[in-house]
Amino acid sequence: MNVQNVANVLEKVRQTNPLVHNITNVVVTNFTANGLLALGASPVMAYAKEEVADMAKIAGALVLNIGTLNETEIEAMLIAGKSANEHNVPVVFDPVGAGATPYRTETARKLVRELNVSIIRGNAAEIANVIGEQWTIKGVDAGESGGDVVALAKKAAQQLKTVVAITGKEDVVTDGHTTYLIRNGHPILTKVTGTGCLVTSVIGAFVAVEKNAVHAAAAALTYYGVAAEIAAKEAEGPGSFQIAFLNQLANIGTDDIVRHGSIEIV
Repeated sequence: MNVQNVANVLEKVRQTNPLVHNITNVVVTNFTANGLLALGASPVMAYAKEEVADMAKIAGALVLNIGTLNETEIEAMLIAGKSANEHNVPVVFDPVGAGATPYRTETARKLVRELNVSIIRGNAAEIANVIGEQWTIKGVDAGESGGDVVALAKKAAQQLKTVVAITGKEDVVTDGHTTYLIRNGHPILTKVTGTGCLVTSVIGAFVAVEKNAVHAAAAALTYYGVAAEIAAKEAEGPGSFQIAFLNQLANIGTDDIVRHGSIEIV
């Protein structure tokens, strides 16, 4: 996987317009839908347990996000996830705030235990808490830690038997054997709510067209980080960044990825 491969997967997303079924949280629904549309994917937000199995089986990917979890939504996630598994639709999981409360942590563990998850994307604290490691978390945001994120990602991937993507100052993607480090992005992403949740759905769009889940996640994070870097140069603050970022998700092309992308195998 190199920057040209990233650009190729991006073009495939735009040509294919994959349907991404999101069961996500109320804080980020609009931003997620707009971000996927800007990318060139087709978002659908379907939550009713009566229809999620039917929606999941026709999607290119299913994205599950526990940001504002409740029992009804978790039931719908399990129904959708099992339908996706039965129909070979990749499932991408975002364990938002795992570690903040026992209920949230156990819900995250239940979902990865009962479903075949293709990719799990979170910050270091969330991934650590899913596998029972100690890592500071405040609310749904990761605390500072000097832990080895690459080692954590590999351990989580091996333990959960899935692809793990840990996002932060540098992003790590691994299946426990092949590991990529992505050095794109900008700190202002942390000042706009929903940017982490959106990147999980962007990963969903990429894995809908690139069946190698490690490559899909690495490509998605590289693309996303490049768009953020370019948008940050145009923005005066978080408000204008949000608009510029959506524009760049739509506008960046092969040349931008090749020029600015920073991805390496470690």
